[in-house]
Amino acid sequence: MEKILEVENLELSFHTFAGEVKAIRGVNFDLKKGETLAIVGESGSGKSVTTKAIMRLLPESSSEFKNGQILFDGKDLTKLTDKEMQKIRGKDISMIFQDPMTSLNPTMTIGKQIMEPILKHQKLSKIEAQKMAIYLLQLVGMPQPEQRIKQYPHQFSGGQRQRIVIAIALACNPKILIADEPTTALDVTIQAQILELMKDLQKKIDTSIIFITHDLGVVANVADRVAVMYSGKIVEIGTVDEIFYNPQHPYTWGLLSSMPSLDVQEAKLYAIPGTPPDLLDPPKGDSFALRSEYAMQIDLEEIPPFFKVSDTHYAATWLLHPDAPEVTPPATIIERMKRFPSSRYYKGANGGATK
Repeated sequence: MEKILEVENLELSFHTFAGEVKAIRGVNFDLKKGETLAIVGESGSGKSVTTKAIMRLLPESSSEFKNGQILFDGKDLTKLTDKEMQKIRGKDISMIFQDPMTSLNPTMTIGKQIMEPILKHQKLSKIEAQKMAIYLLQLVGMPQPEQRIKQYPHQFSGGQRQRIVIAIALACNPKILIADEPTTALDVTIQAQILELMKDLQKKIDTSIIFITHDLGVVANVADRVAVMYSGKIVEIGTVDEIFYNPQHPYTWGLLSSMPSLDVQEAKLYAIPGTPPDLLDPPKGDSFALRSEYAMQIDLEEIPPFFKVSDTHYAATWLLHPDAPEVTPPATIIERMKRFPSSRYYKGANGGATK
């Protein structure tokens, strides 16, 4: 499948009064045409910073690309001027932000806000742009779009505002759509509607999506592949089934174990102990070592490379080294692994877990 975006060894820092914050530390991933890649992790892991770096939305006065490149359509986005990025931003790469109320201008009708990128990037008249705005509102499931384009953001519910933000993002039929936790500010019922809408729209307009979230339940419903991010680095990447049913990194085990499940009868929900490291002074070895019960001495001394689990699945953990001792994942993870054919805990035809 054709790659539409390639992020290679990306390193990015913020210059603060306290010192240099190494926010992104050697991130590598690609995005294929027509796929949805989810980037998951705790708050502060670097998910949003990575995607804002792709969009070049970080303040130039305090942020700095230290290394790496972001390749899109043969261009390295880290090298483009702001004027050159303006031709890409909103047209080829669009973004849906977390809170629709702060994304929309309260003083402008939603019709004008949807028309704005259309008039900027496409050679259409105002009448044609208005027709396009009405069509986009229909596309995202807004009732009575002809009347509603004349209304203001405060006249819509939270779910409707998010649909408007999606319509704006789709205005120029972008090649890449970045969704930065687009359902966090919505209740569960509306979340499901928005996720269903995004899946439906992807099929209709054939766009590629980068979906940022800390909610693994959301990931299972929307993603083709998943990148797990921690402390400014990607620690595991694979297909959605590989990450959910054959996870290899202790951090991924922790994230999955902390998900509420109808299958688990325990009243107490698992929580990953400790807090993420201070990126003013990142740890020498594996950033997750101090929070992991599976950490070895080498984890405190050397950063683990990526080990290949399958052609599509890689994890950066010393536990996958041939000389590493064999460990038993948490019980909840073993139960997941039993559902995955290539897992060493796969339940064979005789019903017993095979190794």
